[in-house]
Amino acid sequence: MSWSTVRVPASSANLGPGFDALGLALCVYLDCRFRASDRLSIAVTGRDAAAISTGPDNLIWQTALSVAADVCMQLPPIELLIDNQIPLGKGLGSSAAALTAGVVIADHLLGLGWRPPRILDEAARLEGHPDNVAACVLGSIVASAIDSGGAVRAVRLELPERFGMALVVPDFVLPTAQARAVLPSCYSKEDAVFNVQRAALLIAALAAGATSAFPAALEDRFHQPYREPLVPGLADILKLRAPGLLGCALSGAGPSILVFYERGYDAVCDLVRQIFQLHGHAAEILHTQIADRGFELT
Repeated sequence: MSWSTVRVPASSANLGPGFDALGLALCVYLDCRFRASDRLSIAVTGRDAAAISTGPDNLIWQTALSVAADVCMQLPPIELLIDNQIPLGKGLGSSAAALTAGVVIADHLLGLGWRPPRILDEAARLEGHPDNVAACVLGSIVASAIDSGGAVRAVRLELPERFGMALVVPDFVLPTAQARAVLPSCYSKEDAVFNVQRAALLIAALAAGATSAFPAALEDRFHQPYREPLVPGLADILKLRAPGLLGCALSGAGPSILVFYERGYDAVCDLVRQIFQLHGHAAEILHTQIADRGFELT
């Protein structure tokens, strides 16, 4: 059987107040070259390659098997060549990219003929929330929700031309399970209203290109205050103000930081790097772009 390749973008979720609802796709990719084979074979190259399993427990392969089981079909063994550029455990959607890749691989090899909305539904079901996988499937900035019937409803937004964004990636890992474990089981009405207001303001500001809404539009009471003890320097980073800086937010569960700025002021990202440095951690600045497209299969 001939080779096929699926390319899936990294993603940043939450964007401050949009907990489990907002995400954006990044021009940092997971590439998976695959074909049916007589036995399972997985090889990995790229960033954090040593941390990605080459055995049967590989997340991409396990996801593909889960899809096959869900549709009561038998998936053949595959030869899988993974080239990963997404930092693992840094809040950049590495697991969502792997889940999306697994769903696409199963769809292709089983001949299911799923369209992107169906692939998104399946990936969101496996992930448990739609924000990262919606960005992986659709690209750009995405607002998403799971409706009462279990289907994902998602709408794309484009980043205004006058806005820039980057990621500041520190030198330590924060497992998502640990970052979710510190969150409360319920919130006050005041905190819920606070986040609804700011999520609405953020979406409107992104749609209209209104810089005046920042940094208030990125404020949050749902997850970032509880994760501050897990990310040295986060409290100082969220308070950071500078000319041209629109604001900062924890990327997904962290510890990476999403930085929004006005075009021409990309140097503000170094202020975030310096705060990490003051708290004993080196950090890398990824001056990436928002990916216009979600996954691509060739």
